[in-house]
Amino acid sequence: MTASRDDRSYEEQLAAARAFIEANDRFLVVAHVNPDGDAAASTCATGWMLERLGKKYTLVNENSMPGKFDHLWGFDRIVRSDELDPSERFGAVISVDCADESRIGKARALFAGDVRLLNIDHHPTNDRFGDVRLIRDDAAATVEILYDLASELKLAPTPEFATAIYTGLLTDTGGFRYSNTSPKVMRIASELLACGVPGHKLAERLLERISRSHIELLRRALATLQFACGGKLCWVSVSQEDIRQTGATAEDMDGLVLYPRNIEGVEVGMLFKETEDGTVKVSFRSNTYADVAAVAKSFGGGGHVRASGCTIPGTLAEAIERVVKEVGQHFQ
Repeated sequence: MTASRDDRSYEEQLAAARAFIEANDRFLVVAHVNPDGDAAASTCATGWMLERLGKKYTLVNENSMPGKFDHLWGFDRIVRSDELDPSERFGAVISVDCADESRIGKARALFAGDVRLLNIDHHPTNDRFGDVRLIRDDAAATVEILYDLASELKLAPTPEFATAIYTGLLTDTGGFRYSNTSPKVMRIASELLACGVPGHKLAERLLERISRSHIELLRRALATLQFACGGKLCWVSVSQEDIRQTGATAEDMDGLVLYPRNIEGVEVGMLFKETEDGTVKVSFRSNTYADVAAVAKSFGGGGHVRASGCTIPGTLAEAIERVVKEVGQHFQ
């Protein structure tokens, strides 16, 4: 699928996205692998819009959706890509919250040979894949764009749709604390609360509640904490043995990277997660000036200036050495 730069205005992109949806009747909706709150909420919000328009659709992801998002409308309709008939193919695809096509993962096998794809995303590193693009890299989350798209489609928000949008905004802004919390985000949040969204309950469920396995994993991760570059760089790591011993799931990894980043004097915090397939997933978070998206991109990853990630082949020790050296160059 050829990527190209789209110089159309946001309003023109919204109109093109509406035309794509109106021109097709059967869709595959997919978000990025290892889905987070924005990915889960965007998947469900897109399904809600297609449902209201009377379209046929399948919601899919390479991985299982984290259970803490089961309050979302349509959550129980999301299937893993390996659960579908491998001979089934879709000619119209909507990807949400995917910075590049590789982030779609194994669900890519469900695309028809003549597939047409609508790419809806907010990552600055998005490579503009797909046939139709609805991308706004100053949006706090992909759900912010979907809120605008619903208006373009003349769909009035229901409490179910409002809850999905609020969930994506809440999680991608860190509870409306990160620098991406714009006046528009707060305006939308206010409108969603007026629709009946239980904001305080969602905050407690998604930002405060933690499992015992998360605490056990955190204890092990903090034992690996290290500094470099005069304390401006800090990281923790999690091995496969840590995961086995604690019984941790992907959900239990949430928030671990914030512990090194939040230490006074640290500019970049990192989390290194050893996987079963011989690679290491790296999460980056920065505080004020370091562009961690550029660092992640140099390793084939991507994301935002203040929050990004990548996957590196090799052992945990090798990945840490390579990444620390690369990030350290920002402080020379």
